[in-house]
Amino acid sequence: MSNRRSFLVKSSAAAAVVSLDSALVACGGGNSTKPAQFTYGVASGDPLADRVILWTYAKIPDSTTPVNLTWQVCVDTSFAAGKVVSTGTLVADSSTGFTAKVDATGLTPGVSYYYRFVDGAGVSSPVGITRTLPAANANSVKLAVFSCSLYSAGFFNVYDAALTSDAQYAIHLGDYIYEYGVGGFGDASGTTGRAAPVPAKDIVTLADYRARYAQYRSDANLQALHAKMPWITVWDDHEFANNAFVTGAQNHNATQGDWAVRKNNAATAYHEWMPIRTESSNLLKIYRSFDFGGLLSLHMLDTRIEGRVQQYGFYGDPANADGSAYNYADYVGGIQTGADANRTMISKTQLDWLTGRFNASTAPWQILGNQDIMGRMWFPASVLGAQAAKGATADSVGQAVGAYIMAKATPAAARSAEQAGLANPLVNPRLPYNLDSWDGYPLQREGILRTASAMKKNLVAISGDSHNAWFNNLSLLDGTKVGYEFAGSSVTSPGFESVGLGAFAPFVDGSYVTKSYGSGMGLVDDVNYADTSRRGYLLLTVTATSVKGDYVFVDTIGSSKYTATIGKSITVNLDKSVSYA
Repeated sequence: MSNRRSFLVKSSAAAAVVSLDSALVACGGGNSTKPAQFTYGVASGDPLADRVILWTYAKIPDSTTPVNLTWQVCVDTSFAAGKVVSTGTLVADSSTGFTAKVDATGLTPGVSYYYRFVDGAGVSSPVGITRTLPAANANSVKLAVFSCSLYSAGFFNVYDAALTSDAQYAIHLGDYIYEYGVGGFGDASGTTGRAAPVPAKDIVTLADYRARYAQYRSDANLQALHAKMPWITVWDDHEFANNAFVTGAQNHNATQGDWAVRKNNAATAYHEWMPIRTESSNLLKIYRSFDFGGLLSLHMLDTRIEGRVQQYGFYGDPANADGSAYNYADYVGGIQTGADANRTMISKTQLDWLTGRFNASTAPWQILGNQDIMGRMWFPASVLGAQAAKGATADSVGQAVGAYIMAKATPAAARSAEQAGLANPLVNPRLPYNLDSWDGYPLQREGILRTASAMKKNLVAISGDSHNAWFNNLSLLDGTKVGYEFAGSSVTSPGFESVGLGAFAPFVDGSYVTKSYGSGMGLVDDVNYADTSRRGYLLLTVTATSVKGDYVFVDTIGSSKYTATIGKSITVNLDKSVSYA
């Protein structure tokens, strides 16, 4: 959706580089050096009520000379004396790949500010807009929620669409970059005209990770959205390597060196390129909370690197990641006996921190910023078996889906023997399809949900990773519902449609048969809404009495020309009722 508003945001940022007034040059400290280039724009993030992180990249072409910068925060775009409310100096040099960031303090709650960086030659960066967290009297907060942005899969139209929204803050739930090289997962650069991954191989070294971030941040839509509002981010696996955990990853092998070294390289580059408040003594600790004016407490988790043990294998795999067989008896037996109690997504330290944050918050809404799907995505074994079978096709999976749904919809007395078996969970058990999600760590999830429920917290999870859009119940193993999950689609990464299951959604959430047979007819009991074919983001509006999620989709990522629409609007009310539009 190339429109006037997004054009103005992008063009005004570019114009700031060459439009300098006398006050700017004076603040910049003269022209004693060659001018730097602010190639990747500006960004802000991790807003608090009185401060925000400001970020830029500044480098003199064909030089490794450090760049001295002055940063300024102003109430308007004049940056005139008396209107600059916070300022200081910093350096961009080779030690951080010429990125630079600072914690700008002394700000007022709930206020939008303009900011920029000026080099020693008086050249200004693009001008960005940031915002502090609201004061206690806030009426509403609007968040644009993203995940899974694979550069070589297609154009970042989703970021462009968010530019025209009224979101005040951006949340990115991980997979901001991908580690694969040319020909790797989702690489469509050969057909879309999108540039191939840089470097061409899987990224391993610090230089590799820096180069990959630079490629992503070269995108005009991403630069514009970073300049438009502050971001709150966490990483997922692809900022490191696919299906990462504490001591390794699926996409890491001995030829790529020591995992601890690669993990440190990835974390270093992440902190260099993202506007995140960095704890220099421990780059791997990024879980943190944000309190939005008494309306919501946002708890950003790290379910990937900080405490996750190695995943189980996937359904249909000959063995788990640890070499043992995965089947229904193992999975349910582990839950029933507590044998999986030590299978953690997050460490005890992070879990204790989260419990403390729940206990300390008086906000009506507790929101988990969470990388992975938290709801129970338990599919009938008959369907998972059809999908995992050798030679499986969309038709064969579709037949298994249809047979199960018809069995479920048929009154028990009228079922055939085959249908009775399909409908009986003891004969046709429900199994998780993705053990890289919270379904692979069910007892720790159970503990978190029970803790929130016991504290009588209104719990909402926002989740990424799956590349599809979901609205799920958060339920205990006994079926008790204790909250809801808004899981957004990806920015570009391929979803179920890439394997011929784009039309899967109405069977998963039951919308295909609801009119004829009533509710509760979907493949997955806890899924209330699904979209398995479109790319998009989630626009979340939070008030004291409701959380509304608008699922915004774009019609293509194969071209920079697109249309954005709202696919579904879902509102969770304080009384736990839900409405759909």
